[in-house]
Amino acid sequence: MQEVESEIVTTFRISEAAALLGVSADTVRRWVDAGRLRAERDEHGHRRLNGADLAAFARTQVESVDGGRSSARNRFRGIVTEVVRDAVMAQVEIAAGPFRVVSLMSRQAADELGLEPGVVAVAVIKSTNVVVEIPGHERAAGHP
Repeated sequence: MQEVESEIVTTFRISEAAALLGVSADTVRRWVDAGRLRAERDEHGHRRLNGADLAAFARTQVESVDGGRSSARNRFRGIVTEVVRDAVMAQVEIAAGPFRVVSLMSRQAADELGLEPGVVAVAVIKSTNVVVEIPGHERAAGHP
C-alpha cells in the first residue's frame, strides 16, 4: 500500500480544538494549563495543539454509553428534536451535540420507545459504509 503524504494542517488553535471536542475554549485552556493536554506556542505566542496529540486526548474523553453488549461502536447521545409519523413509518431526528442524526423506523417502534421531542435518546449506528470527507479539500487522496 502506497503511503500518501498529507497536505492537511495537523495543528489546531484552542478554539478549533474546543469545537472538535464539543467544549468551550476556556475548558481546553484549563486542560492545557493543568497538563492534561499538550500545546506549543507558535511564532505569535498563540497556543497550538498537535493533531495526533489532540486525537489521543479525544479518544480518552469519549463517553461510554451503557447500552449492554453490542458490536456497534458509534453511539450518539442526544435529544429528540422531531418525530414525523405516518401510518407505517416514523422519521426521528436527534440533536447530539452539534450533530443531527436522522433515523427511519417503524411507527410501532417509535411509539413503543415513546419517542417525542424532548426525550433523551441514544442513536446507535452500525455501518460498513461510512463516507469520510476532509473539509475544504475537493480532491480525493491519491487522485489529482
